[in-house]
Amino acid sequence: MKFGRLEPPGRVALVDAPAPTAGPGEIVVEMAACGICGTDLEKVRGGYTASATLGHEPVGRVASVGSAVRGFSEGDRVFVHHHVPCRACAICARGDFTFCPEYQKTNLDPGGFAERFRVSERHLRAGAVLRLADEVTWDEGSLLEPAGCVVTALRRVGFQPGGSVFVYGLGPVGLLYARLVKALGAGWVGGAEISARRRQAAELGGIDLTVDAREPLQVAEAVRSATEGRGVDLAVVATGAPAAVQGAVDLARRGGTVNLFGLPSAGSHLGADLQQFYLRGLRLIPSYATGEEEIAEVHRLVRERRLLIRDLVTDHFPLEQLEEAFERARQADATLKVVVTGPASR
Repeated sequence: MKFGRLEPPGRVALVDAPAPTAGPGEIVVEMAACGICGTDLEKVRGGYTASATLGHEPVGRVASVGSAVRGFSEGDRVFVHHHVPCRACAICARGDFTFCPEYQKTNLDPGGFAERFRVSERHLRAGAVLRLADEVTWDEGSLLEPAGCVVTALRRVGFQPGGSVFVYGLGPVGLLYARLVKALGAGWVGGAEISARRRQAAELGGIDLTVDAREPLQVAEAVRSATEGRGVDLAVVATGAPAAVQGAVDLARRGGTVNLFGLPSAGSHLGADLQQFYLRGLRLIPSYATGEEEIAEVHRLVRERRLLIRDLVTDHFPLEQLEEAFERARQADATLKVVVTGPASR
């Protein structure tokens, strides 16, 4: 069996391994599609060290079912979430499941970029396996996890319909963020992005206004005009660029919220004026990852066609071309979302 592994120095390699088998309470899934996420790229660059496992947006078909497994059969189309919390610690008791100390310790074996991967009994008990509706395509299924991260963020920041939102960074996850808040009733949504292709994708998805991120005066003027000078209710940093944090702070209204959503590089620092947070009553709220409830919510929105995301997948590479797929995903000007396909899609 082939699977993608992170190898030093900063390289993705396709290697051989024995095909996994399903033990008691476990299943094995044959991969159909798995998106390349920004955290995957950061792992290759060495800027994200929490986990070395690659591929956490997989969908596929159940290939084998271990003893004592109920509710799943061979051939079922499924999405599998890679991390699950313990739901027993003090952090989980307060609903902060993605910050559970056990959350990052769980994963798929050997990861989502594999012909087949094993799903543990713990994942199944936690509800991490979601049966895909017939109406949800493989491409859409591969976007459920990043879109779920947006829903988790919106719950953390207390998003209210009718408000104004501005998204810094319209990469794949920034585009998902913008489309989701629009689908959930935001009154006005704007965004800043360097790539013209990504700005166009945002506007085709119903975003009210996009601006070249290299034109800060135009960004400020766009927000002033849309909000009658108040600033936006929610300013989202959907990029790892530290400078975008200051930009988001400048755009947020008095009493507004800045959501730190994109993954910052390790060692980066916040350069914002802390007195501005104090005097303007700003809230800076980071959000990390997602859970089963939020993923199920996105699945419902996609199934009901309230959230249209299929067009965000622009490039497909078979697993055999994994290195080329990662190289393509690095080309922000040329692509949106890159998805790696596996044997279950053929």
